[in-house]
Amino acid sequence: MLLHKARLNGDSVTDMYAYFRKFGVKKADILFTKDSGMIPQNGLLLDTILSYLEMSTTLELELALGRIPSGYEQTYLKNVKEIAKLLESNHSSERKTVQIPSEPYFSSDHGKLYNGDCVQLLKLIPDESVDCVFADPPFNIGKEYDDGVSDDKSFSSYINWCMEWLDECVRVLKPNGSLFIYNIPKWHTYLSSYLDGKLNFWDWIAVDMKFSLPIQNRLYPAHYSLLYYVKGNKPKTFNPQRMPLQTCRHCGGEVKDYGGYKNKMNPLGVNVSDVWTDIYPVRHSSTKNRKFNQLPVKLLDRVISMATNENDVVLDPFGGSGTTFAVSELLNRKWIGTEMGNCEIIKDRLENKAMDIELLKKVYEEKNKLFPDKVKELRRKNGFWLAEDFITEEECPNEPEQITIPLP
Repeated sequence: MLLHKARLNGDSVTDMYAYFRKFGVKKADILFTKDSGMIPQNGLLLDTILSYLEMSTTLELELALGRIPSGYEQTYLKNVKEIAKLLESNHSSERKTVQIPSEPYFSSDHGKLYNGDCVQLLKLIPDESVDCVFADPPFNIGKEYDDGVSDDKSFSSYINWCMEWLDECVRVLKPNGSLFIYNIPKWHTYLSSYLDGKLNFWDWIAVDMKFSLPIQNRLYPAHYSLLYYVKGNKPKTFNPQRMPLQTCRHCGGEVKDYGGYKNKMNPLGVNVSDVWTDIYPVRHSSTKNRKFNQLPVKLLDRVISMATNENDVVLDPFGGSGTTFAVSELLNRKWIGTEMGNCEIIKDRLENKAMDIELLKKVYEEKNKLFPDKVKELRRKNGFWLAEDFITEEECPNEPEQITIPLP
């Protein structure tokens, strides 16, 4: 809000901070307000903010932030029709003309990639035409990406921007289709609240964060969150995902004691829960397509395998390094993608699949198996039980459909 007003006034950020400094307001207090989205209750900070924004009351400020102030709910609801008419009458005159490319930056037999602003490019997609949306937006933590793509918005600007692209994603999602958003918990508390009025909450998945650094005076951050919503009462596709039993890498013994239940373990593995501890970040340059963050192939394989079937359509509005599209290609899914930054690295990745094929093969060495082959050997050597010790061939459950990964 403050930065937007500064731009309207023709002020630089330095000019804005100088204005507050004249009244004895510290830059740290302004930054806290910007990052937290909290409105000061009273005092010098609030008075100076209202003065800079040319507002007289906190009521104006809350409305400008898109909030219904406490105590005004009934009045707001009684005047909804008048408010709607006012918004509709001004909407058409405020719309900006944006050039939307009609041709994709890259296309294959499976999908199309467009280069540009996702909010505008998503308008190219027809209503209810996508089976699954996976979105990994910038986390708004002040990073500068390639081609001048910045990740530093004010609190309200970031939330409003997320609402814009989320509205488009909801629109294009098929009935009972699935929506996944990968972000930090801070933003998901707000995005979840917004989506609750549009889609059906299905899961909050905690993805274990490896090698994270502690933050002073805060609990040690140990996970990213993956929001899972459905457009309807239940997902039209849900393929249970299975993973190996957790074992000691030295002796092969199971970490958790299953006691008398070990004879009941499914030989295809244990069901994946809403806490994913087996997803590791892509850090080594030999497996990265760009210098910025890159999502693991294993993460996208799990999401896409769980929520879609072959030939379903997957949408990713934030292409990044192209992991969603690469996995979709190998799993025989259709896909649509947009990316504001460097699309050349995505194109190169999709035209040269050898590395992703090898990464996906490693994923499937452990997927849908109670014990991977190497663990089996170690357990047998050290006298530990195996699933086949307790079941006959007739009792063995049917294996899930296996993908055929094309050779490079």
